[in-house]
Amino acid sequence: MKLGLLISLYRDKPLEQVLDIAKSKGVEAIEIGAGGWGGKEHCNPELLLKDLDEYKKFENTIKKSGLTVSAFSVHGNPIHPNKEIALRYDKDFKDAVLLAERIGLDTLTCFSGCPGDSKDSHHPNWVTCPWPEWFLEILDYQWNEVMIPYWQETAEFAKQHGVTKLAFEMHPGFCVYNPETLLKLRKAVGDTIGANFDPSHLIWQGMDPVAAIRELKGAIFHCHAKDTKIDKYNVAKNGVLDTKHYSDEINRAWVFRSVGYGNDMQYWRDMISNLRLCGYDNVLSIEHEDSVMSIDEGLDKALYFLKQAIIKEEKPTTMAWA
Repeated sequence: MKLGLLISLYRDKPLEQVLDIAKSKGVEAIEIGAGGWGGKEHCNPELLLKDLDEYKKFENTIKKSGLTVSAFSVHGNPIHPNKEIALRYDKDFKDAVLLAERIGLDTLTCFSGCPGDSKDSHHPNWVTCPWPEWFLEILDYQWNEVMIPYWQETAEFAKQHGVTKLAFEMHPGFCVYNPETLLKLRKAVGDTIGANFDPSHLIWQGMDPVAAIRELKGAIFHCHAKDTKIDKYNVAKNGVLDTKHYSDEINRAWVFRSVGYGNDMQYWRDMISNLRLCGYDNVLSIEHEDSVMSIDEGLDKALYFLKQAIIKEEKPTTMAWA
């Protein structure tokens, strides 16, 4: 496995400087924001596809760094009920596909998106319960009339351009938020659909990441290394569904933390071992969203922790005693 980094945390710095920082800290692979909420500060596909000089500069900067690109990050909502918003995210996604084809990259990390409850909606509507019955009607509309047709068409477009791994982050607020919904979409669309396995979003929903990894065996395309700390006292009072602002850490049911500050070493070692046992031996891409500590400190602590937990050498073909 390789230590990776989603470099959007340094979006205020130029690409070359970010790569120098990453390499100096022992990072081996980078995930680059190329649209959507991840931004385009380091990689603007629309520009790079039009301007050959800018593209060559971008390509040479990455080659010079010696770092591997694990994925382009295009986290948006291309099935948003507001057509203008949806088209903007759709364009971001398709531009990223075309740039990935040019650079020889086969993986994009993204969200499934979430539609509204009807063709007349203005905002997404995330359904989490089956009753009253209109919620099931909403789900039927969202999946069968919007999401599956969109991703069938879009996954085929991606495949035609060499992007064969659409790695969906299972995130509440979107239609794909757990292994069951990820596999449901994969069954409907095909094996171009897989997971960007980010345990932080599963932990606060009450899932066991190891159980999720085993359920997703063969469908994990990419991994984020991000932790979540459950506040047992706030959960005891109000449960895990929490709409308080992320900056209100002391009162929230859970908060995102740097790796090792939500769960201990054995917890992460079990996850990493099971990733390998289930066939994933690629990049662990650190996504820094810890609001308790600075970017640099959070990243340094995550790297220190993961360097002890990661399994770097290839899986042995025989047992030492055999």
